[in-house]
Amino acid sequence: MDRPPLLRTIVVAQLALIVAFVAVGALWLGRMAAAEVGPAEMRTGAYDPKDVVPLGMHGWNPFMWLYGITSLLYLAGLAIPLLVLYSAALLAKERHELPRRLRVLLLIGIIGGVVVTALRFTPAGADMQAWWLD
Repeated sequence: MDRPPLLRTIVVAQLALIVAFVAVGALWLGRMAAAEVGPAEMRTGAYDPKDVVPLGMHGWNPFMWLYGITSLLYLAGLAIPLLVLYSAALLAKERHELPRRLRVLLLIGIIGGVVVTALRFTPAGADMQAWWLD
């Protein structure tokens, strides 16, 4: 069976972007809970996201590299709607020819992508993005 070009790359990219959004959301909520503040206080700049990196921001620190990769994936998450459209078209066109595992992963990516995109445009999503880009 000929698979559509870059199918696995699309699935991995979609899931990585969704996981990055969830990770940033978890860090945001965790930082808010630890500091016992609300979203408005998080935007003030007093609670910098780089403060959650253990051992500081140094090139030798693997947590700093993880922070950097997560930041890049979170910002690249703005491309999720394009991946959702491509995945939906691919799933509609090739659903009988794709293995079940890939169909399920594409469906998870589509649903997760729609949810993440919707969350990005809520007031809480805007607050989270303002905090992360601080």
